[in-house]
Amino acid sequence: MEKEEGRNQTLIMEFILLGFGDEPELQPLLFLLFLLIYFVTLAGNLLIVVLVAADRHLHTPMYYFVASLACLETCYSSTILPRLLTSLLTGDRTISSKGCLVQVYFFGVTATTENLLLAAMSYDRYLAICHPLRYAALMNGRVCGQLVAGSWISSVPLCTIGIVFLFQLTFCDANEIDHFFCDFAPMLRLSCDDTQILQLLMFILAAPGSLVPCLLTLVSYVCIITTILRIPSATGRQKAFSTCSSHLIIVTIYYGIVIAIYVVPTATMSQILRKIFSVFYTVLTPMINPVIYCLRNKEVNESLRKVIHKLTAVGH
Repeated sequence: MEKEEGRNQTLIMEFILLGFGDEPELQPLLFLLFLLIYFVTLAGNLLIVVLVAADRHLHTPMYYFVASLACLETCYSSTILPRLLTSLLTGDRTISSKGCLVQVYFFGVTATTENLLLAAMSYDRYLAICHPLRYAALMNGRVCGQLVAGSWISSVPLCTIGIVFLFQLTFCDANEIDHFFCDFAPMLRLSCDDTQILQLLMFILAAPGSLVPCLLTLVSYVCIITTILRIPSATGRQKAFSTCSSHLIIVTIYYGIVIAIYVVPTATMSQILRKIFSVFYTVLTPMINPVIYCLRNKEVNESLRKVIHKLTAVGH
């Protein structure tokens, strides 16, 4: 901490992430739990990428999107969990102000990219179900690559603008963040500057990165469900729904938790409950996505069985 000249305030050079409390007996258990989650997340998402790359039957736009999401989830969880695991292992909960801002930035980039990528995947399912005869012409490898690259490229300037303004803030006096990672809202509350303009700017930046993708995803699934309900046979409806059910489950979980964290007013939700939702949002969602695709997708299951069979044959 440093004293600021001419003002009776202490400038903050580092923050303390309060995390999940300071009960020493819980820290080893939490460390093992989150280490296991991180390992399963990396292994599960890597497995999805390997299966899509190795099996030519999965070389379709839908599975390219799934593999891209798996890569993104690995990056997403890696912005949070390594720092959290280090803190739980060593007991050191401090993080420099610049380190905190860097974590905010990369978390923002990966979260915004996921919003955009989920919307792109919704559009892919919309074309497959609502316009099946034109699907091959409208959605191919080139278009898929453009949508994936566009999701990453679009998120960078949006988050860069926000972080540049966040870097201009002065943090003084209080330095405790009641969270397990650095997030935008808790940091704003610790600033001794007037943040009203910055909050308005962040709301404007959130529109193309969060609100618009959410609305596009919602509209896509309204059209998808409407089309499915018009299919006369029960078998046809079930087959059509099976092609988008995995993505629909992921989207529902993801946006449901995001709304609970960022839309529900702070006064109506305790900080403990907010942390629990944040664990689902940042830690558990990247882990369960591969599980959902493996359990509910016949093609992925078949590819996984082939890989296991080959490995078993090599072992014998």
